[in-house]
Amino acid sequence: MASAEYTSDSGSEYTEYWIDWFLGNRGNEYFCDVDVEYITDRFNLTGLNQYVDRISLLVDIITDRTQISENESEQTRARLEDNAKFMYALIHARYIITQRGLSKMMEKYKNADFGYCPRVFCKLTPLLPVGLSDSPKVASVKLYCPNCEDIYNPKSSRHSSLDGAFFGTSFPAMFFQAYPELLPSHSVDIYTPKIFGFHIHDYAKLTRWRQLQKDKLVARLDEQGIGHDRNTRGGFVESQKDQDEAFKKSRM
Repeated sequence: MASAEYTSDSGSEYTEYWIDWFLGNRGNEYFCDVDVEYITDRFNLTGLNQYVDRISLLVDIITDRTQISENESEQTRARLEDNAKFMYALIHARYIITQRGLSKMMEKYKNADFGYCPRVFCKLTPLLPVGLSDSPKVASVKLYCPNCEDIYNPKSSRHSSLDGAFFGTSFPAMFFQAYPELLPSHSVDIYTPKIFGFHIHDYAKLTRWRQLQKDKLVARLDEQGIGHDRNTRGGFVESQKDQDEAFKKSRM
């Protein structure tokens, strides 16, 4: 295997391998390392030729089988490097829904490498990256919260520029299919604006509607004998109001 030295963006560290160099670049913290065996399996590269040319050469660059020739023009070298990064990212989207890839992303999720949900009532639930399209150059990556089940933009500009196709639309659903024990209990607390302690009519009406939908869902779950309490993965925790009332009763 040919060896080459790559330097990170900081210029302070050197690594021998292309993938380590790529992962070490600022902004690539969401990516995990894809196994070389997966990259070199031609079946896993099916269809990528519509996005990049000279796939065999790019695979050799990514897996350190070859280096970009010094005889190439600076423009050609830059284009090959960009294409190698782009192809690795597209392969990454396929890899992270395999058993091995899910396992690596699970460790990143547990370490909260993708950040925490900014919603207060989600109480720092870790996020997962997700794409709005499986086709590249359509939409940037978003972050999915399994508690409120909504998506958010990354806080950092270096992450918000990542293409959502590098993670795909199916990843969060596949992740919690593989690791249902990591699915958090859903918060039922909803913030409602008030003026001097009084609910604003329109907001109060909306809150009542949302509460009604939740009550209907709970009723259907009860009819079907499906658990939904805090001890059930993906169930509901008690609202802050219910917790406060329970606390008061316990003090009587």
